Amino acid sequence: MAGAIIENMSTKKLCIVGGILLVFQVIAFLVGGLIAPGPTTAVSYLSVKCVDVRKNHHKTKWFVPWGPNHCHKIRDIDEAIPKEIGANDIVFSVHIPLPFMEMSPWFQFMLFILQLDIAFKLNNQIRENAEVSMDVSLAYRDDMFAEWTEMAHERVPRKLKCTFTSPKTPEHEGRYYECDVLPLMEIGSVAHKYYLLNIRLPVNEKKKINVGIGEIKDIRLVGIHQNGGFTKVWFAMKTFLTPSIFIIMVWYWRRITMMSRPPVLLEKVIFALGISMTFINIPVEWFSIGFDWTWMLLFGDIRQGIFYAMLLSFWIIFCGEHMMDQHERNHIAGYWKQVGPIAVGSFCLFIFDMCERGVQLTNPFYSIWTTDVGTELAMAFIIVAGICLCLYFLFLCFMVFQVFRNINGKQSSLPAMSKVRRLHYEGLIFRFKFLMLITLACAAMTIIFFIVSQVTEGHWKWGGVTVQVNSAFFTGIYGMWNLYVFALMFLYAPSHKNYGDDQSNGDLRVHNGEELQLTTTITHVDGPTEIYKLTRKEAQE
Repeated sequence: MAGAIIENMSTKKLCIVGGILLVFQVIAFLVGGLIAPGPTTAVSYLSVKCVDVRKNHHKTKWFVPWGPNHCHKIRDIDEAIPKEIGANDIVFSVHIPLPFMEMSPWFQFMLFILQLDIAFKLNNQIRENAEVSMDVSLAYRDDMFAEWTEMAHERVPRKLKCTFTSPKTPEHEGRYYECDVLPLMEIGSVAHKYYLLNIRLPVNEKKKINVGIGEIKDIRLVGIHQNGGFTKVWFAMKTFLTPSIFIIMVWYWRRITMMSRPPVLLEKVIFALGISMTFINIPVEWFSIGFDWTWMLLFGDIRQGIFYAMLLSFWIIFCGEHMMDQHERNHIAGYWKQVGPIAVGSFCLFIFDMCERGVQLTNPFYSIWTTDVGTELAMAFIIVAGICLCLYFLFLCFMVFQVFRNINGKQSSLPAMSKVRRLHYEGLIFRFKFLMLITLACAAMTIIFFIVSQVTEGHWKWGGVTVQVNSAFFTGIYGMWNLYVFALMFLYAPSHKNYGDDQSNGDLRVHNGEELQLTTTITHVDGPTEIYKLTRKEAQE
């Protein structure tokens, strides 16, 4: 009677396969740790205070902080008072990147956060719930002597959250508030060499615009982008893994279609997991090097969401199909209670992502967290998704407990078997438990490496060798889940062995009193697989 490959594979061969996969896993970590640089780079920018001497500020003009046509600038805000320069005449200008450097499409994205240097003044203190309103323009060009082309222009409101630790007395005037950083913008592609930010802080006392925000001395920016070297390593990994998973997926489905019965639920779910892994592997990012595709970040989030939703669904169905004591099996409708929270949680996170990065496709300065309504809406989606995740893990832990309890209960039937048959079934139980433990190990490794990457400085130095921890986390975990899906499709593909015939003259024949109730959800041409047969409880029980 034939079954899945994992059931007909000897312990020696299983260890060899596991060893090979472990070698590839180590290579995945080493590629990120030793070859790739850090995933991202943070660059600090200090804005230059340009002076707009024109009478009509509404006409478009770009103020460049340095270079051949640099603006007329002042060093300090205090210089503006004797020169009769008003707040509406000052433009904070930032050129991206720094002098003698260029941006590159290999950087993939740009994220900017903003820090305001606000001095304490007794006659100009920060009011409660103060909001700063910025008029921000973004432009680009690909040649140092070309004209700037406008990319975006928006009014950007941000709430100030500042504290002043010293007593508010005259002798402490001039000290700076401690203010939280503010999100400024996010762009999903870096298609041009040079970018220019012009930031104005228009003051209108009648409309209470930028009134009660303190005395802003400087605007500092921190720009974060992906490292080009890491991007190349990441693209290379995706290019290598895509055909690997695709080939094993085609091979897996071909073996299933060769059988005389239709595919069952667990086989379909494993195949769907392979499709979702292939979907996330396809290196469409190569096109972002030549095309200005600002939607790549959103597309990447959607691909990851589909894969993780499929992975969580697989774990539930995998455990459910091994419980063997439930009546509704081999139908997705039987798992609506467990899969439902996954669908609801995934939908909430999708809506949240569309409200954030979806809007940023047309307005790179938008952030859902900058308004009270947006913050409440975002928190609502995240809380609902978190509740769904908790419900899911409760269901999963309960089902895993039931599966192991059923297996342990069935082990009481083993002593009545012949020695060879008993050893065979003990091997099946060991392999199933082994796969469950590997799943838990993969999940634990993901969490552990995530925590390590957050609390470390980003790299470790051992002698003359520098290990990039964050890069190793990304490449290692990405490779790990690919290997996990690869192993599932390989080990759970139908086996062409028929050990019932091969050993028909041996001790594997079932003697009187050894018969087990045998039904399952995965069957081969001539019947069900052994691991399911052993773990099932009879309907009469």
